[in-house]
Amino acid sequence: MTQYFKNPFEEKPKRLGELFRKRKISRRAFLKYAAWTASVMALPPTMAATIAKNLPNARRQSVIWLSFQECTGCSESFTRTMKPSLESLIFDYVSMDFWHMLHNSSGEAAEHALEQAMEENKGKYIVIVEGSIPLGADGAYGMEAGRSNIDILETTVKNASLVIAVGSCSAFGGIPYADPNPTGAVPVSELVKDKPIINLPGCPPIAEVMTGTLSYILAFNKLPELDHLNRPKSFYGESIHDRCYRRPFYDQGLFAKSVDDEGARKGWCLYDVGCKGPTTYNSCATMKWNGGVSFPIQSGHGCLGCSEPDFWDAGSFYKPLGAGKDFGLNSIGVKVIGATAAGAAVGAVAALNARKVKETNYTSALEKKKEEG
Repeated sequence: MTQYFKNPFEEKPKRLGELFRKRKISRRAFLKYAAWTASVMALPPTMAATIAKNLPNARRQSVIWLSFQECTGCSESFTRTMKPSLESLIFDYVSMDFWHMLHNSSGEAAEHALEQAMEENKGKYIVIVEGSIPLGADGAYGMEAGRSNIDILETTVKNASLVIAVGSCSAFGGIPYADPNPTGAVPVSELVKDKPIINLPGCPPIAEVMTGTLSYILAFNKLPELDHLNRPKSFYGESIHDRCYRRPFYDQGLFAKSVDDEGARKGWCLYDVGCKGPTTYNSCATMKWNGGVSFPIQSGHGCLGCSEPDFWDAGSFYKPLGAGKDFGLNSIGVKVIGATAAGAAVGAVAALNARKVKETNYTSALEKKKEEG
């Protein structure tokens, strides 16, 4: 029988404060991080002091990261976090006990690490799930070590304290869930009913949205305020349209008609070339990507709405939400607001219809699974 041994190096400090002192993290650097956390979570500035007080007393959080039907884009995005950096996060703030993509062991050793993490942190560990879960062919579309994704998810989540669904595939089904959905893919929420779930959709999510959510949980030992789709309001509480730097052009009725016309070169609003910013709730326009360098609209491409349910089936990526509306004479008037409302309604109806089709198609699969289990 294979023997496994504990890490021969010294034990890691159990509280973050001990670890900060050991790594000689300066008070200045720590206070800047506390202020950043309060800022990105849309908390009052005074809460930075509370975070600075609570975080050193928090224990390193055990985290298990599972990867299912996905492209690894969410993990890739996570590795590009700047505040804190990836190495600081996984070595100083959380204990990343198992991560399909970056685990340094494989085979039996990796499986043992997962089992050990669950046993030693029973009822306390957080499970991060990346990717949708295929129900088709009794789960055969997603297998690992002879176990289906369904079985791995249910076993791992059983004694978890919280589940975080990162990316649109995990949160809402994403592209695998889109028609015709040959694998019978479903989001995490279709299978996990007895644990709190935080959804962090996006294709992929912004890195600091993921680390900011973890930081909030560490500092306050509770869930952030969530919207009706279980997304943190601090990151998903406002539409991209409302925070977009091109919004003044929208209000003036100045719209690019193609991605390379004169209006596009002048930075005019991309609504007429299909931007879904008015119906998409995310912090892309404020937090941006790659450490705040840019985001799709700033790079000249309209928003695809990837952080909303069924964004792929809703489609119409290069058609305006309010197709046929004449914006030529509009300014900050009722007609513009009315067009936005109409566009939002079109997007919402398309998403709702797509979801109804899927619910009809896969209710039988879920019922079959319940009967068997």
